[in-house]
Amino acid sequence: MRTGAAQRETTGIIVSLVAVGAAFLAMFDATVINLAIPALGEDYTSSSVAALTWTITIYAIIFAALLAPAGRAGDVLGCRVTYLGGIGLFTVASVVCAVSPNLPVLFAGRGLQAVGAAAMVPASLAILLRNSRPEHHAKAIGMWGAASAAAAAIGPSAGGLLVDSLHWRSLFWINLPIGLALIWCIRAIPRTGGAGGAWPDLPGTILLAAGIGAIVLGVGEGPAWHWTDPRTIGSIAAGGLMLTVALRRSVRHPVPAVETTLWRSHRYVLANLASFCYGAALFPWLLVGILYLTQVWHYDEFEAGLAQSPGAITAALSAMLAPRLIRKYGPQAAIIAGALIMAVVVLWIHFGLTVHPRFLAFWLPTGLLVGVGMGALANGVASAAAMSVHPRQFAGAVGLNTAARQVGGALGVAALAAIMSVSAPAVLGDYLNVYLFCGVSALAAAAAGVAIAARGSAGSSAGGSTTETVQG
Repeated sequence: MRTGAAQRETTGIIVSLVAVGAAFLAMFDATVINLAIPALGEDYTSSSVAALTWTITIYAIIFAALLAPAGRAGDVLGCRVTYLGGIGLFTVASVVCAVSPNLPVLFAGRGLQAVGAAAMVPASLAILLRNSRPEHHAKAIGMWGAASAAAAAIGPSAGGLLVDSLHWRSLFWINLPIGLALIWCIRAIPRTGGAGGAWPDLPGTILLAAGIGAIVLGVGEGPAWHWTDPRTIGSIAAGGLMLTVALRRSVRHPVPAVETTLWRSHRYVLANLASFCYGAALFPWLLVGILYLTQVWHYDEFEAGLAQSPGAITAALSAMLAPRLIRKYGPQAAIIAGALIMAVVVLWIHFGLTVHPRFLAFWLPTGLLVGVGMGALANGVASAAAMSVHPRQFAGAVGLNTAARQVGGALGVAALAAIMSVSAPAVLGDYLNVYLFCGVSALAAAAAGVAIAARGSAGSSAGGSTTETVQG
């Protein structure tokens, strides 16, 4: 009896490590690359900010486009096989990034990383839930989500330390031992067969990713190419066309690239809009802070990472405390409060940011405050998505909501690249304009939260009853 109980306990620990490890790695590599942008600029002096930011946007675009289809692939193949393939590809791709001789190879490696992350993230959650009791599912999901928050908190300081003391390539080398450890751990997980069935719509998925990428390319390169240049207009128009075709395919395909049936709920559409706007505010905010600290205040990468860490910590704490607010007032309260806090901090930055370093008097308090807003907003949009659909649609709803945030983030980084390309080198006004863009995006998220509130309560608790659904 004791031996059996000890074995089950050991398996439970390994399952938790496998699941948490995947969530941690995916978020860590989505955010830690911000610390490498200044160092990449030193190595690739002929590359513009717009070109360097593709190390961020490629990951975000592909991860967003493949998240839902990869979840379906896990159902067909089995979550264990999908996880193993995802973490294996992610580890190999990290090595490709670490040894890349030029930017195109680095971009290719980042794209492969995103494919691996998209496969291992939903599979890791499925493994966790299938190996835990139903009454422990809420706790398991909370632990899995907390791993992402921890990655965001650790990312800035860890990334800054690695870049400053070693090299930006060390950001990818560190994934090798972690990936190998997770591959070794997965062997202890019980084998599960796939449920079979139809595969996701591959052409639709490719069109979705290519369409988002083309629009991001047009927005990011618009200032350099000029907005009336055929390349700019053609990229944006082609992207819009590919997205239209992908969505039309999704309406008819049995296993679509985008689960458009979820959009029958007006509240869910608004939750996705809030998530999109949150991503558009979050991603450029994280990057512009690193650029300002290193380029204007002349912090090294380690100092910049440490300077960003307090905000990440308050974001993690706020995300953990937000459920109390959500239980009492609904997810719209967290969305509106978090977004308005971000907008207020933008005003503070607009009137208080100077070219002279003022960490304790300015950077620290604004960072701590905006972290509170970001944490509340992140939890609010995820909860709004979950509360807007039937419980059996929870995984797909949260996955699509996460994808909306990634797409918003990709376009937000493209907007940053467009703003920062106006003058070379950038001046104080360029950085302030990026923050202004983030503030406008946050206000749009707040407006979505107000619209959610106007449609009435979705249910008594997160993950509860189905909200009103528009038939059609």
